[in-house]
Amino acid sequence: MTRTKHSVEQKLEALRMLASNKYTVQEVCKTHRVSRSTLERWKARLHSGGVASFEESSSLKIYTKELKQAAVRDYLEHGFTALEVLSKYQISSTSVFYGWIKKYTSHSELKDSRKEAVKAMTKGRQTTLEERIEIIEYCLQNGRNYKQTSVIFDVAYHQVYGWMKKYDVDGMEGLEDRRGRTKQEEELTEAERLTRRLQQMEREIERLRIENLFLKKLKEIERRN
Repeated sequence: MTRTKHSVEQKLEALRMLASNKYTVQEVCKTHRVSRSTLERWKARLHSGGVASFEESSSLKIYTKELKQAAVRDYLEHGFTALEVLSKYQISSTSVFYGWIKKYTSHSELKDSRKEAVKAMTKGRQTTLEERIEIIEYCLQNGRNYKQTSVIFDVAYHQVYGWMKKYDVDGMEGLEDRRGRTKQEEELTEAERLTRRLQQMEREIERLRIENLFLKKLKEIERRN
């Protein structure tokens, strides 16, 4: 998938297509050359901040220790969904937020983003294919700023640089981890099948919830226009 920078108009058009219920998520993603995670992030941005939230910022977004703690507690203790937390605290991506949750639940200290900037230059971590796609999309949208991207997503500078080089050669397929593969359905144990189905149901419920919120927001915007 060739990644291009999307204008505000293109983002709104993609969200209108999704809200019309005439197109599947896959069709919208293919038409606008965007990943599902990015599409969901656009919906959360529109819901929380309106059209103005689509304006790109060239500065590094800094999150305080207190904001990170409050966001994680809202999710773990107060019943907020992940996308509701992203909207409330204007968090750049689900990958960033889930990184905070992982640290919090493993009893690691959450720190101000400024303090993590230097550490992110050398410290790597394991990532999923979906995360790597989101990281590369962010890096492309922000002028291939490897340092800023590494801080935002809590990955090492050399990881971002390496993924970008793979993307330049093989596109998004180059981001796949060839060391392993997803198990096929027939290879799963009964417990693994149940876990996978529960995860699929949870994602579908979340998708329907966010789409309903988005439709309400879109109607409000159209009425104002």
